[in-house]
Parts: sequence; structure tokens; C-alpha cells
Amino acid sequence: MIALTILCIAITAPIILITGFFALEVFAGLSPVGGAAPPAVSQRVLIVVPAHDEEAVIAGSVEAVIAGRTGFELLVVADNCTDQTARVAELAGAQVVVRNEPERKGKGFALAAARDFARRDPPDIVIILDADCRLDGAGMQQLSAAAAAAETACQAVNLLTPDLGAPALVQISNFAFMIKNLIRQRGLQRLAGRAHLTGTGMAFPWTLFEGADLGGSNIVEDLALGLDVADRARPPQLVEQATVWSPSASPTGTLLQRRRWEGGYLATSLKRAPAVVVRSIGRVDPRGLAAGLDLSVPPLALLFVLNAVSILVGVIIAVIGNSLWPVVVQSTVLLAAAVALTLAWTRDGRKFASGATLLRLPIYVLWKLPIYLGFVRAGAPKEWLRSGR
Repeated sequence: MIALTILCIAITAPIILITGFFALEVFAGLSPVGGAAPPAVSQRVLIVVPAHDEEAVIAGSVEAVIAGRTGFELLVVADNCTDQTARVAELAGAQVVVRNEPERKGKGFALAAARDFARRDPPDIVIILDADCRLDGAGMQQLSAAAAAAETACQAVNLLTPDLGAPALVQISNFAFMIKNLIRQRGLQRLAGRAHLTGTGMAFPWTLFEGADLGGSNIVEDLALGLDVADRARPPQLVEQATVWSPSASPTGTLLQRRRWEGGYLATSLKRAPAVVVRSIGRVDPRGLAAGLDLSVPPLALLFVLNAVSILVGVIIAVIGNSLWPVVVQSTVLLAAAVALTLAWTRDGRKFASGATLLRLPIYVLWKLPIYLGFVRAGAPKEWLRSGR
């Protein structure tokens, strides 16, 4: 009986802890973080756009940046392209660096090429913007001013363009993206005084960018970069006054996006989160502990899969002869997480997914299972992948 109790606790306790923190973080992120916008200052800002085979969208992206910027410089890094990305970007008005090193593929390598170019005449602030994203001029100003004032990396809110006419799986994925990049970022900022870098809409003071480990071929170089910045300087900060929008993908493209990001996220989380948690406990650092627990939270679909499996195991063990209380505790925590998500949908999520669509969440979970099985078999994707649009 004692052995069964220990086994049940060993299985359920970590999942209860992670799910409970997820619920707390979502509740904490239901309202804007607030704070006055930093004053605009005179500074040189370089906008870097890493691009791999983006001929179809790069002209529009360059024109949008040129139209929205106020004296900012623009650099496109055409990285290992097999199309006319470089030529189209140059014709649209951008400075262009062409990089052809097929054996060294990855967004981090593209950013390193931009840094080498910028060292000739360093800017004050560097903003990184993906080739298919949009950030308006006011957002650029707010983001660059925040980075200058905070003297550390700053992250805009990174969202996918809502489309209530899209297939249900795309809508739910867009909603999950909003939970991760808006609601949980707010919660993390409020609980831990920091935010994660999400790859696009990131601003760095040059002194920080110049010495940063840009990740090379790391498939989630942005997440790792934010963790490294937090170790070296002040943690990255969320700038709610700036929002960067990316287009929604097709169902196939969405699956490719999720496979790329979630596989890389899980690999980084398993490697980094335990050390952050242990170090924070040793230092009696509640904010560091919150950051470590946040990093331990798996993607939304996987979180519910783990809870379902854990509850099932707990019920089986209870039937054999153990107490049912671990299952009751876990079910209560899972219900709190569901309530938090419902409130988040009510406040910010309605435009990303309809209520009828969210009722199909179990199908979404099943749709995601191949991603997690593939991660178990082969690990995280190793390539810089473009999603279908």
C-alpha cells in the first residue's frame, strides 16, 4: 500500500505542480501588465530581417517596414536562398546581405551575418523581424525606446493574425499561440519580472546584441537567447505597446510550425528548466523559480495529454488499493486551468477561435500526438523550416 502511494505521488506531483503554475500564470496574465510607455529618444535603429526563400513575401515586408519606420535602417539577410529573395528585397529598397553556406543553416547564423555587417558602423538598437511579419511604425518606436530605457532585450507581443473562417485546427492553434505569447507572457512578466523572446519583434541594445550567443542552428534560438540574456544581464522585458503579427498558416503549414517550434521547445525545456528551478531554490529566488516553472510547462495539448494519462494511472492505482485523493487534487488543479483558459478566451481569445471551435479541442489534441511521438523517436527538428502559407 505504501509503495502504491509513493508511486502515485511520484507520477502525479510533478504534473500537478506544473499544471497549477500554468493556471496561476494564466490568471495573472488576464489583464495587461501596464506601465507608462518609455519616452522616445534619439537613437540609430537597425531592423534585421533574416529571410530564407521568402521571394513571395519579402517585397511586401520591406515596403511595410519602410512605410512605418521613422529614420530606421533596414537590412535583409538572404540566407542560403534558392530563389530571388535577395534581388526582390533590394529592388524594394532594403540593404541586403547574401549568405551562402549550405553546411551552416539556421536563423542564428543569419543573425550573426547581420551582426558582422553592422559592426562596421554599429547602431544603438537592433530589432529582429521575421520576413513574413508586420510591426507598425508606432510599435517599432515603442520597442526600440523600451530596449534603450531597460538596457536589455525587449519583446513585442507576437501573435498570429486571427481568422475565424480558417479550419478549426488552425483556429485552435492560433488561440494556443495567443495563450503562450500574450496571456502567459503577461503572467510571466507579472510573476517573474521577465518575458521570453519569441523570435520576431525582439529589440536589443547593440552592446548586448554584439556579444550574444545567437544560437547557430538551434531550432528555438530565440528561447535559448532569452535565457542566456537573463543569465548575462537583466532579463528580457515584455512591451505590450508593440504587437508583431504573423499570417496564419494552412493546416499543413500549421503542423509544420508546431513540429518545428514545439520539438525545439521541449528539447530546450528538458535541458534548461531543471537547472533553473534547482538554482532558484538554492538562492531562495521566487522570481527565478517562477521562470523555471514557466519553462517546465509543456505545450497546451501535451499538458492536457499528460494530465489525462496521470489521472487514468491514478484511478487504476486507487482501484488496486490506494487512496483516490491524488486524483481529486489533480482534477481540481486541472479544472482551475480550464477555468483560467475559459476566462482568457472570454477576454482576449474570441477573435482567434470561436466557442464552437474550442469544443473540438480533443480533436486538436489527437492531431498533435504525432508531433510528440516524433519527438520521442527522433528528437527536435534540426533544420530552419519554412511553413506553408
